[in-house]
Amino acid sequence: MSLIDRINEDFVAAMKSKDESKVSVLRMLKSALQNTKIQLQKELTDDDAIKAIQREIKQRKDSIATYETGGRAELKKKKKAEIEVLSVYMPEQLSDEELTKIVKAAIEETGATGPSDMSKIMGNVMPQVAGRADGGTISAKAKELLS
Repeated sequence: MSLIDRINEDFVAAMKSKDESKVSVLRMLKSALQNTKIQLQKELTDDDAIKAIQREIKQRKDSIATYETGGRAELKKKKKAEIEVLSVYMPEQLSDEELTKIVKAAIEETGATGPSDMSKIMGNVMPQVAGRADGGTISAKAKELLS
């Protein structure tokens, strides 16, 4: 079963069980997937769907940061709940050890020596992890290993 089919089934199940918060999040996700499909002008693969879900999660994380500085605890809590719903559709995240191993291999492979080589490392690592690690986490790990 494709990821999009799973999302559609979960949406219908949430509607039947009258889970308003989950219905709302999945409705937004389905809309984002439809917009991505229109942008790419093709049927979405699971990888395309994962990228769209990552984008949605990142937007919510950015909103949480804004709400923290603005003292809006209730909105922050709502966005965290939305992230939990969206995270169900993401592949299992890499452990710190696995990510370290991948980044070390990329550093050796690209011959990176300092922060100026970050783009080489990121370009090497991102296709390998495909949704299993956040770009910010990868960047932080690369900076840690380069210093």
